[in-house]
Parts: sequence; structure tokens; C-alpha cells
Amino acid sequence: MSVSSEQKVEHEVAGPAPHAAPAAAGTSWWKDEAQEPLRRNLGLVGVLLALFAIGAYIRPDLYSDADWVVNNIMVILTQAAAIGVVTVGMTFVIIGGGIDLSVGALIALSGVWATTLATQSFGPVGMIFTAVAVGIGAGLVNGALIAYGRLVPFIATLAMLVAARGLAAQISGKQTQISADQFINSLATTRIGGIPLLVIILLVVAGLGWVLLNRTTFGRRTVAIGGNAEAARLAGINVRGHTMLLYALSGLCCGIAAIMLTSLATSSQAAAAELYELDAIAAAIIGGTLLSGGRGTIVGSLFGVIVFSAITNLFAIANLPTEVQNMVKGAIIVVAVLLQQVRFSSITQFARRHGLTRAKPQT
Repeated sequence: MSVSSEQKVEHEVAGPAPHAAPAAAGTSWWKDEAQEPLRRNLGLVGVLLALFAIGAYIRPDLYSDADWVVNNIMVILTQAAAIGVVTVGMTFVIIGGGIDLSVGALIALSGVWATTLATQSFGPVGMIFTAVAVGIGAGLVNGALIAYGRLVPFIATLAMLVAARGLAAQISGKQTQISADQFINSLATTRIGGIPLLVIILLVVAGLGWVLLNRTTFGRRTVAIGGNAEAARLAGINVRGHTMLLYALSGLCCGIAAIMLTSLATSSQAAAAELYELDAIAAAIIGGTLLSGGRGTIVGSLFGVIVFSAITNLFAIANLPTEVQNMVKGAIIVVAVLLQQVRFSSITQFARRHGLTRAKPQT
């Protein structure tokens, strides 16, 4: 198969880029299938506004102070930064038809390895390189087990979760490792133009992720593989190699998040980032990423992360226990998955079938 014919078939499998789908003639934006991500993102903005209104109702004494509100918004964004970076990688994996349950353990392993006395002796560059290298290496192992070992992603990444936690505990001796590097520790407190550096890092990672997904062949191939892996293979796409790259990308994001969390806590331990995998998956789902693969947006996932961070912040302000917060998160995940299964077209067909609306006249 020639290069030109391969690219032609690949384009037919992957379809146009997510941003390029034109609206049907005479179709309003809120009915157009191509505008579904925009509608979902606007809905998430509405959720954020509703959370703000609830907070203002519960604690009017706090929300009446403009300086406190601005500072609280920065706190929410800072808390969302590390998990947001992880969610970017998770979004790619899920769009590609996979799942990664090991992200929390990889963050812990990367952080522990980066904060050993031997690693810290190389300074901040050595610590950052170590965290990123460990994340990418573990991600490649996940990808190899899935692509070439033909293991189900759930099983492969679950095994990595257990193994990485165990290795992190072995390296740290089940003790908290203190970061003595001032540069790493200062990342959490540095602000540029009033914006926390961690938030800027999140925005940069999300921006690069958006470009990679929407403006490159890599992104189109990811969507194609997630939509129909066999068709993508027949189109000439190296599905196995691409799968390894997706999990390596997820590992890279884990390495970056490990440095961010180390900066926030000025330490690292084997128990760090527990349940981050569930938060990342939930945020991606809330943002419109299909668990079955083939569809998703970076912007939507970012909004999902911020929504969960805002919920956590609201619960802290209201002095509600963590147990209630976890129950609410679980309910949100269930509702989000159910909503993904209900399409506007299905509702319209149901309404027409039962005479609730008039059918569109034939032209």
C-alpha cells in the first residue's frame, strides 16, 4: 500500500478532526451532533456556577469577601493541577480504547524514586528526569503487556498498580521521604502574574494535549483505534506501537504530577496519590470521554477535574466528612455514564414515536 493511499484510508477510518465536523444545514447548534462537546462544556460551566451559588448560600460571610473568593479560586485550581495533568494522559488512553488503573501508583513510585537521597544529590534536574523516566518506563511496560502480551488493559494496569505500590514501599522503607531541594519545593508557592505556577503547568500540559489530539496525525490515529481497532489496523495504522505510546504518554503525565505533588507536600511516600486513578477516570467521563473509546476532549476533561476539585473545596468549606464527599463522587460518575448513553436523537425519536412532537416535514 502506498503512502498516499494509506493516508487516505486512515483518514476514512479516523474521520475528520473533532473540530472540523460541519453542522448540518438548517440545524441549530444545540441539536447539532458536532456541537455536543460545546454543549457539555457549557453544562459543566453551569455546574461550577451552581457550586459557587451553593457555597455563597452556605457561607455568605466568606463569599462576600472578593479577595477571599479570588484566593479560593486559586486554591481550587492548585488542588486540581496535579490530577488535571494525570487526567490529560488518562483521556488519551480512554479515547484509544484502553484504561489505566495504575496512575496513582506510578505517581507514588515516581515521587519516591525522585526523592531518594541518591537522586536528590543530582539536584532538581536529576529529580525531574528520574520522575519522568520512571513514569514513561512503567507506562511502556503497561503498553507492552497490553499490545504484545495481549492482556486486557484492566488486568495489566491493575497488576502494575499493585507492583508499583510495592516497589515504592520497598524503596522508601514505608517511610516518608523529605524533599530537601528548594527549587522543587518552591514550585508550589511560586506565582507568575498572580497565577500559581502549578496551574500554569497544568494549562501548558492541557494545551499541548489539545494540540496533540486535535491537530496531529497522532490524535486522529488515537480516535481511530478507539473507535475500531481492527479497521485502524487494516488501514495501515500500527495499533500495537500506538498503544504503547498512549500508555507512555500516561506515564509521562504521572511523572510530571509526581513532581507537582512532591512540591506541594515537600515530601513523597508510597501511599501518595491514592485513588487518583478513579478521580482521573471520573473527570474524563464527566468531560464527555466515552469509556468505550473513540471520543473525548481535553477541554471537557479539564472542566471535569475542576468540577471535582470545586466539590471537594465546597465540602471542606461546609465541614462535611470525606465519606459524604466520596458518595457524591460515586453518584456523579454513575449519572455521567448514564447520560452518555442517552443521545439527543434517541430522545427525539422517542418523542415523535409517542406523538409528543411533530415529525420534520419532508422536502
